[in-house]
Amino acid sequence: MILQGRTVLITGGGSGIGAEMATLFAKNGASVVISGRRIAALEQVAATSDAIRAITADVTDEISVKHLFQSAGHVDIVIANAGDSESAPFHKTTLDAWHRMMNVNLTGVFLTLREGLTQMTGWGRLISVASTAGLKGYSYVAPYCAAKHGVIGLTRALAQEVATKNITANALCPGFMDTDMTERSIQNIMEKTGMDKDTARVTLARHNPQKRLIQPSEVAATALWLCSPGSDGINGQAIAIAGGEI
Repeated sequence: MILQGRTVLITGGGSGIGAEMATLFAKNGASVVISGRRIAALEQVAATSDAIRAITADVTDEISVKHLFQSAGHVDIVIANAGDSESAPFHKTTLDAWHRMMNVNLTGVFLTLREGLTQMTGWGRLISVASTAGLKGYSYVAPYCAAKHGVIGLTRALAQEVATKNITANALCPGFMDTDMTERSIQNIMEKTGMDKDTARVTLARHNPQKRLIQPSEVAATALWLCSPGSDGINGQAIAIAGGEI
């Protein structure tokens, strides 16, 4: 129960990494607030533990984010996890698609971490969920890569500002994961290349030298470590969870 007495707020908590983090943090004694736009998905996660409660919010909307933190009350740990991906060749990428990727993947992180920091007093942890796409380029997802690179830059700058306080800011950078978002990527590969599902999945897994998809539980465990005793010196880092891909 290493997080007994701590409260954590996790955006994008209704599925994937967010749901995994919520469950793990609750098991380790934290009071957990999860947010997202789909109340049904949030409530399904919240039903797994009395320590988890759900609040709907849109991370791309400043007023919605402010209301989220007002409803949550004081939090010690903020995990900006909400995000989405789209793919298209660069020359076919629309301005609307660019704005969508920037809004949810970068502006959403900015609003979440800013509001979280504003209400922190004393000890705190600010964690952004970026991607290996924030550390390298991938074909057909230029806006997503640009946004995730921005998340890492934002997190590193924030880390400098909080360095003299008892607060740290770090980014998690998973590779291709076994989540619904990756399933959408697999479907896209199937539609555009004619590959079957298993071949498409293997194509993504090959990015990882371990030849597998990263599990959400591995990312959640890294987040827990950043909030555990002994992590005080970890600040401003972009931690790749990708089997050695980068």
